Amino acid sequence: MLLAVDTSTAQVGLALYDGTHVLGEMIWTTRQHHTTELAPALSGLLNRSAVSMDMVHALAVAIGPGSFTSLRVGLSLVKGIALARRLPIIGIPTLDVIAAAQPVSKHPLVALLQAGRTRIAFSLYKSQKKTWQAEGGVRSGTLDELLNEIESPTILAGELSAEERKKLSRKKNILLASPVNCTRRPSVLAELAWARWQKDDVDDAAALAPIYLHVAGTPIV
Repeated sequence: MLLAVDTSTAQVGLALYDGTHVLGEMIWTTRQHHTTELAPALSGLLNRSAVSMDMVHALAVAIGPGSFTSLRVGLSLVKGIALARRLPIIGIPTLDVIAAAQPVSKHPLVALLQAGRTRIAFSLYKSQKKTWQAEGGVRSGTLDELLNEIESPTILAGELSAEERKKLSRKKNILLASPVNCTRRPSVLAELAWARWQKDDVDDAAALAPIYLHVAGTPIV
């Protein structure tokens, strides 16, 4: 059994996954109450799924980009469990979770999330061998700055306000993912981590750190 935790932004997610089934999943939006809400939510999910922590043998956590404070809450919880129970831990970039939920396409994909102060964090992905592969690092900028770089049909997926979705729907070359596919699913995080766990590709719990934003990077095509 693997437990996945995502506290990258105001959207929080938990999932229990055994490689065949999603035994339980929770997604909710918090108003900066990650610290007080996360542990009770995990307890409730375990109880409703008839799972105990003794049945959990691996841990996954979204490592950003995102809100530094909220990321620390998830990382602290998962690291504490990993060290106390001597469980393997797998850190997955948050934008990879968004990308993995999108159907593979011949068009490039930009996965994004809100980075505060009208800025977004985003990464470019292209399909290779029927999966999305990141090209370049995580970047930060405004939505308008991103749009100015897009010159060919490109899929956009991730955290977007109603106003932003309306604006993007009128833009040439923007293929806007549905709201459902824009929601980060902790079960997707769990599946990505499970694949790495099966290959014994795990992280050092003590050294695992959030992904920080960079302004420079690979231009969007």
